[in-house]
Amino acid sequence: MTRSLAHAKINLFLHITSRRENGYHELDSLAVFAETADILTLDVDADPQDAPSLRIEGPFGEGLDAGADNLVMRAASVLRQSVRTSDALPCWPMTLTKNLPVASGIGGGSADAAAALRLLAEAWQCGEIDLAPIAAMLGADVPVCLAQKPQRMQGIGEILVPAPVMPRCAMVLVNPGIAVPTPAIFKAWKESRADFRAPALLPQAWPDLSAMVESLHTTANDLQPPAIALFPLIGTVLEALKATQDCHFARMSGSGATCFGLYEDMDRARIAAEKMRERGWWAEPGWIQT
Repeated sequence: MTRSLAHAKINLFLHITSRRENGYHELDSLAVFAETADILTLDVDADPQDAPSLRIEGPFGEGLDAGADNLVMRAASVLRQSVRTSDALPCWPMTLTKNLPVASGIGGGSADAAAALRLLAEAWQCGEIDLAPIAAMLGADVPVCLAQKPQRMQGIGEILVPAPVMPRCAMVLVNPGIAVPTPAIFKAWKESRADFRAPALLPQAWPDLSAMVESLHTTANDLQPPAIALFPLIGTVLEALKATQDCHFARMSGSGATCFGLYEDMDRARIAAEKMRERGWWAEPGWIQT
């Protein structure tokens, strides 16, 4: 049995910078990864099957489709097609333990797909294949999820550049239990007639959390205002996070509804997470992965 962790992807900021002729929006975003993660396992001790299979379990697994349209299954299919000796590749059963909320702005499906690429590339011994173009075929967030380290995303997500060197800091993720459809948020942003925003100006490194927060205050998540307008509970979550002791910064990730708070140490993060759970919300503390 081999496994790969699919860490939650968090957008510390997200600027919409332009719109392509095909309708896709170009972004500038700093993506980091939280400790909390889905888990994808590959049962290499089982007898190979005639076709790929996926079983989904875990607290957020109920009702998810484990068929060919699942991003894990699509990742397996696209990778298999990229291998010359694909007919000889064994189809071992996969299990996805879904610990991350669905449709929540933290790239769970994309992280799962990236985990499948990493896991199967190693199991099938196809290390000569460049996974980045395959990841880009699966979705805009999948390339950044391959390495699961802080990176700056530009274009539609396919352009990755190094992030500033980051200080060690704790993060709390909070989701109030609502699924937010990304297309609806982009539609609301467009209807708001908001201007495109310039790419952020970032240093090469942040010596401490205070310096990082100072930079983040010069940025925005352009999708946060329309998301709050459609789902006011997101605003309630942000105010609750800001009210926790020693929360240095709070913002919504991606298109929502998950929000994050940044803390100097894990003790404060754990206390804040417990306060969020008392409200009946999903909350997970952890260190930012660097």
